[in-house]
Amino acid sequence: MPTYTAPVKDMQFILHDVLNVAQSDIPGYDELDRDTTQAILDEAAKLSENVLAPLNKVGDEQGCKLENGVVTTPEGFKDAYDQMCEGGWIGLDCDPEYGGQGMPYLVNSAVGEMFVSANMAFNMYQGLSHGAISAIQTHGSPEQKAKYLPNMIEGKWSGTMNLTEPHCGTDLGLIRTKAEPQDDGSYKITGSKIWISAGEHDLTDNIIHLVLAKAPGGGEGTKGISLFIVPKFMVNEDGSLGDRNAVSCGGLEHKMGIHGNATCVMNYDGATGYLIGEMHKGMRAMFTMMNEARLGVGLQGYAQGAVAYQNALGFARERLQGREVKGVQNPDGPADPIIVHPDVRRNLLMQKSFTEGARAFTFWGAKMIDEAHRKSDADADAMISLLTPVIKGFLTDKGFETTVLAQQTLGGSGFTKEWGLEQFVRDARITMIYEGTNGIQSLDLVGRKLAMNGGKTIMAFFDMVKNYIKENEGNEALKANFLDPLKKASKDLQAAGMYFMQNGMKNPHNALSGSYDFMHLFGHVCLGLMWSKMAQASYAALKNGTSDPEFYQTKIETGRFYMARQLPATALHLSRIETGADTVMTLEAANF
Repeated sequence: MPTYTAPVKDMQFILHDVLNVAQSDIPGYDELDRDTTQAILDEAAKLSENVLAPLNKVGDEQGCKLENGVVTTPEGFKDAYDQMCEGGWIGLDCDPEYGGQGMPYLVNSAVGEMFVSANMAFNMYQGLSHGAISAIQTHGSPEQKAKYLPNMIEGKWSGTMNLTEPHCGTDLGLIRTKAEPQDDGSYKITGSKIWISAGEHDLTDNIIHLVLAKAPGGGEGTKGISLFIVPKFMVNEDGSLGDRNAVSCGGLEHKMGIHGNATCVMNYDGATGYLIGEMHKGMRAMFTMMNEARLGVGLQGYAQGAVAYQNALGFARERLQGREVKGVQNPDGPADPIIVHPDVRRNLLMQKSFTEGARAFTFWGAKMIDEAHRKSDADADAMISLLTPVIKGFLTDKGFETTVLAQQTLGGSGFTKEWGLEQFVRDARITMIYEGTNGIQSLDLVGRKLAMNGGKTIMAFFDMVKNYIKENEGNEALKANFLDPLKKASKDLQAAGMYFMQNGMKNPHNALSGSYDFMHLFGHVCLGLMWSKMAQASYAALKNGTSDPEFYQTKIETGRFYMARQLPATALHLSRIETGADTVMTLEAANF
């Protein structure tokens, strides 16, 4: 069975050596000294390693069961969920006014990675609740916040987001769920939603559904959509639970992976709902959930890659096959461990360099979210908006690829259920699909985000990279191994952006057919920037006489691999982009 060890040391390195969180002027960051973050991460590690990880295979094999409208989660999930609630983990970064601990989003992200690596399907229950909490916190009335948030933050109640319907996914303007106004100010919600994660389960006393629906007078398309709170059980004035609402689970999806999470068809048969936010402005409120969810899914992608890599590494160190071509490494054994072979090492380094770079990228993104929210920093808000589709799309594509590489490391053993690598592959696959497929992420990036603020935000990114390189060119080792490759990759990204500007206006297909390659090109540049900063911090630690030189030297060598072996992919993506739309659009649909 797979094992999991939380990467606390690596997280501490990113938080304190790379991001320098304790020295930041973001409100609340002054409390994030090394001892504090160490204590939080250590406790999260215990829960992840000892409680959640052992249930990952259980959840995959047992799945969820629907009988007489009641969904039962896998054995052990309820007890694990109760421990999650007792530790206050669900409300780690939530508002203290409603029972949260008020920690930064960055800390929640670090802890979240551990929970996802340990048991992705389980973590989705509280993950969906967190998104619903954020939406109510941001758009709810004072009465709605007081009514729902305390129990949701405590974990007694959970939450969902209901968007997709059988006939529409991305194009939400086509939804048919109706909201009919009632004399008491409530609405009757009627319609069906599909693929609703954690839509029905036995972990909490109540489930608070956030449902997109169309109320009268809204017009066509997304402009007519509103968002409604629809509780599973009605909530009385004194906070106690009342009658069952007219909402039910009509079926469970039979999925490729994440079997431990209940993915439901939800039927609303005149269910009582309450408007949240402004009428006909539901998409604005829902995007509060979706943007947070997209960042969380990007984290899921690399977190599955990270745990898969751990298990591939353990196998490679123990599996004896063949001899090292330049000399026997294990003279007392019948063969050498496969980690001595160059191609196995290449495979492992692709996994290691991606997951560690992705972790730094995601933590940096989480820090920007804290800057945007805690400092009301418009520039940080714009930058993370630009990078959100990159985090979601690039990290899940490469995260899935990493799980496949890890599976490949085990050879035939990786294809069997016994070793568990195939579950990581299956579970990671959904991350490329939900919360907006990665194709949609690339279209959002090129079609909307590049032009955001008149192009000022993407130019600010280019300037940030350029200034970073210029400020550190005096470090010769950093320049040769990191800054020079980063400069070349950044020029590829700028050239791609210039191509879109020159060719995308007269023929939008030129931009849209290159959008997926642009998303990956952008992702590689971001990881190149992160590896440069991690190498800079490592060189500084070595120069200052660290007590753990091996850790920092390993960082530098891993980063050198990424810059030399993975970052050059930017040239390939640029070449594809500059071919334009002709080869993509010429073939008639009937001839595919």
